[in-house]
Amino acid sequence: MRFNRMLLSTTLVIVALVVQVSVLARLHLPGAVPDLLLLTVLGLALVYGHVGGALVGFGAGLLADLAPPADHAAGRYALVLCVIGYLAGLAKPENGQLKSATGPMAVVVAAAIGSTLLYAGVGALVGDTTARHVGLSSLLFTAALYDLLLAPFVVPGIMALARRAENDPLAETNGSGKAPDVTAGWLSSGTGLRIGSQRGGLRVKAAKARMARAGRIKGVKRL
Repeated sequence: MRFNRMLLSTTLVIVALVVQVSVLARLHLPGAVPDLLLLTVLGLALVYGHVGGALVGFGAGLLADLAPPADHAAGRYALVLCVIGYLAGLAKPENGQLKSATGPMAVVVAAAIGSTLLYAGVGALVGDTTARHVGLSSLLFTAALYDLLLAPFVVPGIMALARRAENDPLAETNGSGKAPDVTAGWLSSGTGLRIGSQRGGLRVKAAKARMARAGRIKGVKRL
């Protein structure tokens, strides 16, 4: 991985881990804990591809395994996020454009369910039966629900940061307004915020208002 990728990935992973441990884990929500670290890995994997996603996932998972208050064997979550990052990277858009929220949201749900199942499966192999006592079905439902609700506010921003750090020509074009933003499709269809159309509509309304004002001034001068 290039230096800018490593620097950005490390920064985002550390921030996500700190927020997850110090904030999300203390909310005491029923069932699973919203997995901000998983969403960070997904966002980077959708930009970097399967190889970069696997590397980022392994590093993020290993950091989570070693960070307190981890109560499981080191390497367990690293394996889970490595596999999830690799698989999510296979869903990377070829042209970088997210035309709708359907695909990315499906990736988030699949990753939330897959990571929970894989984590529980690896735990069963080493004698950890916590998931069985808590209720696997409840963990699967709440993990998918929490991550799905959090994803539109996390993954698009991470993808945009990753593209800018890559000096992607698509990101530069998007920034100049000549093409739709790489995450505009997700934001507009996933959260109902029509960002691009709202800005364009405001510009058109402002132009019409200036033309009407100019017409009134000319009419006054003629009188």
